[in-house]
Parts: sequence; structure tokens; C-alpha cells
Amino acid sequence: MKRVALLGMPNTGKSTLFNRLTGAHAKVGNWPGLTVELLSAKLLVGEQMVQLIDLPGIYDMHGFSDDEKVVTTFLETQTTDLLVVLLNTSQLDRQLNFVQQVLQQRVPVLLVMNMVDEAQKLGIHVDTIGLSEQLGVPVCLLSAKYGQGMEQLLPAIRKVLTATSPSHPSGVETNHVEQAFGQCISVPSQASHALTESLDRVLLHPWFGLPIFFAVMLLVFQGVFAIGKPLQDATAWLLTEGRTLLLEPLMASWPTVVQGLLLDGLYNGLSTVASFVPLIVLFFVFMGIVEDTGYLSRAAYLMDALMSRFGLDGRSFVMLLMGFGCNVPALMGTRVIRSKGLRYLTMLVIPFSLCSARMQVFVFFIAALFTATQAPWVLFSLYVMSLLMAMLTSLLFKNRYVNNDAFILEMPPYRFPTLRQIVLRGWQEVRHFLHRASRFIVIGVLLVWALTNFPIGVGAGSIDSWAGQMGQFMAPVLSPLGISAELTIALIFGFVAKEIVIGSLAVIYGLEGQMLVDTITSHLHWMQAYSFMLFVLIYTPCVSTIATIRNETKSLWFTTLSVVWPLCAAWCVSFIFYETATYFVRA
Repeated sequence: MKRVALLGMPNTGKSTLFNRLTGAHAKVGNWPGLTVELLSAKLLVGEQMVQLIDLPGIYDMHGFSDDEKVVTTFLETQTTDLLVVLLNTSQLDRQLNFVQQVLQQRVPVLLVMNMVDEAQKLGIHVDTIGLSEQLGVPVCLLSAKYGQGMEQLLPAIRKVLTATSPSHPSGVETNHVEQAFGQCISVPSQASHALTESLDRVLLHPWFGLPIFFAVMLLVFQGVFAIGKPLQDATAWLLTEGRTLLLEPLMASWPTVVQGLLLDGLYNGLSTVASFVPLIVLFFVFMGIVEDTGYLSRAAYLMDALMSRFGLDGRSFVMLLMGFGCNVPALMGTRVIRSKGLRYLTMLVIPFSLCSARMQVFVFFIAALFTATQAPWVLFSLYVMSLLMAMLTSLLFKNRYVNNDAFILEMPPYRFPTLRQIVLRGWQEVRHFLHRASRFIVIGVLLVWALTNFPIGVGAGSIDSWAGQMGQFMAPVLSPLGISAELTIALIFGFVAKEIVIGSLAVIYGLEGQMLVDTITSHLHWMQAYSFMLFVLIYTPCVSTIATIRNETKSLWFTTLSVVWPLCAAWCVSFIFYETATYFVRA
């Protein structure tokens, strides 16, 4: 099978093109350095199947960052039949040296001038035929975002792959590349992104920029609960009715133990988690819109001055925001940071990001114990706390992990995400949930059911069950935080995957949907719930995150630190909050 690799500088639309060509769900974001894994998929080109590889975005073929090493190592060790090189047509001048480096790789090249929609708005015209003749490689003009010109791409790929003697560009000098682009591309003297410049005057204001950013985040949380809560209630009702009207009559004659395992264990756990998927999807759809517009790159710029006081920089803030989806890709995204000290410090703070798994826990407790008016503010406070914990951690460890790298971040123009991108974003979260459900959540809720129902003969979830005994054993440590025995069991399983926390509570209480919410409301005070959420936000990251840290750093010491420090910090923060809140309430 022939191999085609997508190559380009960051923010040229490689992942967008990869998704459009293959239907795969590569992460698409409007800031540099987002794609850090070698994503691959099969693609039918003409009558033959090829393997399409999405290489990391890099600035220099002769650089020394981890991403640049990944690309050069791939090209040196793997047979590549074609390099599809993407360029941002609206910002060509800074990419010419990169083009010259690629043309010296002795690999067939197809030059793709992407983002033609933006170029046309700026009045930029490209003579693709003339450029192809001067560079000696085929050239296509398209917009991967809107699909414009896509009908030319596959035939062009097929033509190169089926050529009996494909041309290998060589000996191309930088001056020749500059001359070719200068002759074949017409750029108006007044070409500019007027809308971007106007918005940046407000959104990057030295005084108002940060308050506007936090106000945008608060509006996101407001929208999540205003739209998502009715959807969550409807989903919970449907799942409850499905159990009552369909599953319980169907299993009425089955053995009691089997009923308990499937209904009180598996169904209650999964359905409770599933009922909150609409809220999670909405949150990441809204965050995706903010991200795809290019605003989060501005947030990194705004936060750089503040982050630098703590030994971090704007890129670290970008990685923290990436961690909102999942800590694992955010940790892998630190490969774009060349300074080892900054990279390690960033990896130490990323697990404090309010990831999607934690979001399931938070929206459950917030919806159960706080009013619709209070809910967005409570979630916003947890978001702020995640940033504060990241800053505290970096402040404590910045002298050990020193940053010696300059902060350089590309500011892409503002872009409006398409409906297709928004739908893909929502589907990615559902797909992620289903993937996790098939792995950790199913196993987790079944284990919780076993712990709460064994030894045989004890009351489900009673103090005599294995779960009850574990809770009692941990009580001296966690009871000062207001965390009950039931919540303790959920925390233990949350170490495997935070998605299990809510499912385990459904199994422990033997309830689901609104009945579980009502029970939690009657058993917990809001102070206990908030203390528990603080602990979940801060304490030891999940197994997948720890494994990624170990793999990325190859350091047992650093991995141990990433486990122990958050656990100690979580206990201290929750203790201070709970004891302080209790004191003032009693007073």
C-alpha cells in the first residue's frame, strides 16, 4: 500500500483536510502545534487504497523540537510515496523557506494552497499553472474548511502516485522559490484582515482583554446550563422510563443476582453517566466554537505576562485549555515546547485542567445541589480554581523546572467555524464517551456493584459490605473534608477513570436518574458537595494520564511527583474550604 503524508506548518489546515478526506476525527483547532500524533487512515484514490498520514505541524525541517524530530525521523525511516504539503495561501511570505526545505527532501511533492477562501477575500490571486511549472511540482488551490477545490485534489494525488517516473524536486534554492511565488502570486498592497485587526484592538486591550476573556468563559457556562439542563432532564427521564417499562418486566423472571448486576449495577451506572452527556457535549461545542474562531490563541497571548511570573508562558496556558477535552492529548501537545524545564512544568500543571471526565462529576453535583442561577457561577469557580492550582504548582516548582525558551505564538485571523466543524465537535465528545464507556466505565460500575453487594448476604452498600469496609477504613482521612463513605468509594474508583465516579454512586445507592439526584440532595450539604468537587478537581489524575506522563518523560521520579503532589494538594484545599465554610455557617 502506498503512503501519502500530509505536511505543513502549524495552522495551515492539515487536520481539517485530513478529516475531510478520510472522515476520521482528528483534533481540529485554530492554534499552532495542536496535532502531535501520527494520525493515519486508509483513503481510496482512484482504484487503489493508500495510507494517509497526518504529520505534526512544524516550522523548520532542520529544527530540534520533538515534533520536528518526529517528522524528520518519519521521512528518514519510512517509505513515503508522496508529500502533500499544505500552505496558508493568505500568509505565504513566512512559509517560503519551509517550502524550499521540503523540495529538497527527494520525495515527490504535491503543493496544496489551502485557505483560498481567506485569500480571495484579501484579493490574493494564485497562478497555479505558472507556479507548478517554475517549481516542478503539481499545485492545487482549495479550501479544506469549505470543500472548495477538493475535486482537484484526489485526481492530482492519483496522477503523482501512478506516474511511472514521478519527479523528485531537488536543488531548489530559496531565491528561486521566492522568485516563483513572487511572479505567480498577486497580493494587493492593502491586503489585511480588517475584522481581525478591529476585534484585536478590543479583545487584546491591555486592561480589558482578560476581563473580557473570563466574561466569555462565564457566558459559556451560562449557555451550557440554560440549554443543557432541560436536555439532561429529558435524557434521564427517558432512561428511567426505559428501565421501568422495558427492562424490569423483561428481567422479572431472571435470578435476583443477575437482575441486580444488570439493572442496579450496569444499567444504573451507565444510564446515570449517559444522562449528563448532553451537558458535556454542549460545553465542548461552545468551547470548540471559541477555539475554532482563533480566540484561544489570543487568550494565550493575554495570559503570557501573568503565566511568566509563575515560570510558564502562553503555550502552557494553551495546553491547559487543551486539557479541558482530555489531559492525555494536552500532555502530548507539550512536545512543541523545546525547553525541557518548561515542558516538564507544563506537564505537571496540565492534570489540573477541568477535563470532560471531571465535568461529568461537576455538572451532576451542581445540578443536584445548586439553583439554575448559582450553577454557572459554581462551575466558573471550579474553572478559576483549576487555573489557581496550576499557578500555585508552577510557583512551587519553577525553580526546579526552569524555562529557557522564548515565547513565540502565531496569531491566526479570526474565523467562523462551519456547521460541519461544530457537529464534528459534538460527535467527538459522544464518541469519546462511548469509547470510555466500553473500557473503564463498564468495568468500573461492575466492580463497584460487586464491592457493594459482597460478601453474600449483606445489605447492598451496607457497612458490612466490602465497599462499606473500605469507606470506614478511609473515614479518618476524608471525613474532615466532609466526604462520606459513599463518596470515598467513588473517589477510589475515580483514580482509574473520573468517568466512573457518577456511575459508581448510582451503583452504591442502587438508584438512577432523578431518584439518585434526590437522594444525593437529601444526604449531602452543599459544603460537602463543593469540598468533594474540589477534591475531584485536584487529586491524582487518572491512570491514562499517569501512563502518558511516564511515557513522555521516561522519569519515574517525575511520574511519582505528578501522583503524590495533587493528592496532597487536594486534601489540603478541601480541608481548608470545608472547615472554613463550616465555621462561618455555624457562626
